[in-house]
Amino acid sequence: MTAATAAVDLDDAYSGYLDCLADADEYAATDLAIALLDAGVPAERVLLDLVAPAQAEVGERWARNEWSVAQEHAATHISEQVVAAVSAYAKSRPTRGRVVVACMDGEWHALPPRLVAEVLRLRGWQVTFLGASVPAAHLVSYLHRYDAHAVALACALPMRLPYAHRMIEACRRSDVPVVVGGRGFGADGRWARRLGVAWAPDAPSAAELISDERALRGVPAARLAHLADDEYASLLRRRGELIDSALAELRERVPAAREYTAAQLDATVSDLGHIVDFLAAAVYVDDASLFTEFVQWLAGILRSRGVPAGAVALPLEHYAAALRDFPRAGRMLALGCAALPATAH
Repeated sequence: MTAATAAVDLDDAYSGYLDCLADADEYAATDLAIALLDAGVPAERVLLDLVAPAQAEVGERWARNEWSVAQEHAATHISEQVVAAVSAYAKSRPTRGRVVVACMDGEWHALPPRLVAEVLRLRGWQVTFLGASVPAAHLVSYLHRYDAHAVALACALPMRLPYAHRMIEACRRSDVPVVVGGRGFGADGRWARRLGVAWAPDAPSAAELISDERALRGVPAARLAHLADDEYASLLRRRGELIDSALAELRERVPAAREYTAAQLDATVSDLGHIVDFLAAAVYVDDASLFTEFVQWLAGILRSRGVPAGAVALPLEHYAAALRDFPRAGRMLALGCAALPATAH
């Protein structure tokens, strides 16, 4: 089969693969991927040009409220099975050192780093994939037991950046170089640079970076001098108080909130907590864009589910009043309010 034919077949297979995910048909999805491999399409292309973009579309369908959480989970499980089948088909044997791949503590989006792990495996590395939500202490203990050439860490949510930084530093104290990836570090890796760690935008880039130890270790130092003002730590200490008071004000000003079901109440408390967590992460890296991008995303998610835009503006205004003595957080909250549609106020 020529490369051109393989490309056409892969393009045609993409819509069929999405149909398999929509139908929750694990067997058809796996058969489709194996058929591509039998036809000569490289395993790396099946992973990166079929599974990866399909998973991104799954996330978009959830965000648009076209798919439920259950449908998204089913599709993700199927893609994980497909990745396993592709890996078994390829039967890669290691010819290079060990690379440990893991998700940050509290991160449960394990498929993207799994794809990175498989690409590294296809390129000859001996890969240990530790999966989702790996506590820093457990990762360091593993590194002490096994000699690793590098660690690849994934972070999908920017609100986990403070924890990611501690995990990165723990790996470095074990003298193991680190490369990071995932949307949590920004589409352009801006927050990875702020934390002073090597960043890769995709699996091939991660593989190239890991092969270049000089580039992997030669990154500028973290730029976090602003943390000396203790605003981040103080904000964390007030997290529970802020959520409770915001919920109380929401119930006072929005009568319908007093009649929320248990599920609606849980979702509201979760959203109020996420606002605080993203604000804290923005303060940690001293970048308001982290918070404003989240506010816009949250408003879009709620709007797609029929929740008024004012549901975001109200807690932002409440937090701004409660944090009037927090200059950086206050500035970011003001920018967050300004980033909302005019109808939200």
